Amino acid sequence: PVASLAPKIDQSVYMVGREQKQALLHHLIGEHNITRTLVFTRTKHGADKVTKKLNHAGIKADSIHGNKSQNQRQRALDGFRAGKSHVLVATDVAARGLDIDDITHVFNYDLPHEPEAYVHRIGRTGRAGATGEAIAFCDRSERSLLRQIERLTGSKINATTDLPDLPKPEPKPKSDSKPESNNGEAHASYADRATAKPRSAKHRSGAGDRYNPNKSRNQNSRKPAGRGRSHPRSR
Repeated sequence: PVASLAPKIDQSVYMVGREQKQALLHHLIGEHNITRTLVFTRTKHGADKVTKKLNHAGIKADSIHGNKSQNQRQRALDGFRAGKSHVLVATDVAARGLDIDDITHVFNYDLPHEPEAYVHRIGRTGRAGATGEAIAFCDRSERSLLRQIERLTGSKINATTDLPDLPKPEPKPKSDSKPESNNGEAHASYADRATAKPRSAKHRSGAGDRYNPNKSRNQNSRKPAGRGRSHPRSR
């Protein structure tokens, strides 16, 4: 069956690489001066990551998900309703029963695995006769999810591949320090172990470095071939 959508919700989808999603989100929020929006991610870790980067960029944001206590979620909702934060990042589970007025935009940062969840997400804008905008980000791995959503809703979502000029994603920071064990000694990383030169069989056995008293005794007790002990001939 075809799911019904509010008639005043304008849907669009950006075909974008995963590493560009965060920069595109910042750009669209700033360009449209969005101050009341929901952003949906697929995971709790993703919600925290998006929220942290939004705040780092000067965009006031908070998040709600299953790893947060009821008090933490309530404070985030109260702050969003009061305008202390302009963006609320949420997972589908945490957003169940969420009732907030005047949501102007809904971003699908990650497309949901269940197409019905998309309908529930964007239904939080365009309420009470107001207009709303639902914007989805779709990377290469999510294209099948997009097709499922379009089959469910019975309409093709306006797609664009013409992206604005976005800053390049920041490289992942490299850790200079190695993790310490309980006794304060640093563990060798997997890369260090993988690139270390293998010891020779001689060193692995220890035969070339260690003194072996049994070997010495065995060598001294050996007799030369022939009868008795040979003596040097006098000249």
